[in-house]
Amino acid sequence: MDKKIVKKILDALDNEYPEAKCALDHVDVFQLIVAVALSAQTTDVSVNKVTPALFAAYPDAAALAAADTADVAELIRTIGMYRTKSKNIVAMAARLRDDFGGQVPNDYDSLVSLPGVGRKTANVVLSVGFGQQRIAVDTHVFRVSNRIGLVHEKDVLKTELALMDCIPESRWSRTHHSLIFHGRNCCTARKPKCEECCIQEFCEKNL
Repeated sequence: MDKKIVKKILDALDNEYPEAKCALDHVDVFQLIVAVALSAQTTDVSVNKVTPALFAAYPDAAALAAADTADVAELIRTIGMYRTKSKNIVAMAARLRDDFGGQVPNDYDSLVSLPGVGRKTANVVLSVGFGQQRIAVDTHVFRVSNRIGLVHEKDVLKTELALMDCIPESRWSRTHHSLIFHGRNCCTARKPKCEECCIQEFCEKNL
């Protein structure tokens, strides 16, 4: 896609969603990484319903590392894959306690070495938690960016790399959030609201 058109798309999305930001409730980077890990294949709204009680019981890595996974599972049982996720976040907290002084590391390789932390989670933590420019490709970013023609890729990694190539680095994080908001509010999976779309004139689907 022509870089001038890309800029128009990004500007239109920024204008449409000035409030676009991470929708997961958190007060520090530890809460952020736990919330993002819990959000896999689950809505942010569902995660935000369980994390207040979770963080009240386990406010830091040391506390969560010492938790019984069954107790953690009970607190998050309303979200998908809660048993596996409870084991992952307790194991992740133990690694943070034992290998990182209880602090969330700010580099990609260390983050993806943690249990339950993949590429998307690491990118979100680096972007939201540490202010680095990153593009995390979730289901919304993957669908919208390929549907409108920003990229033409078949998998998540290739989509991320292609977006990094076509979008100025200074806009990576902002675009990540804008694409998520557009995917939730307009360019939905089954019934996209094309007649209401702020970038309809630039979308390949409508050309």
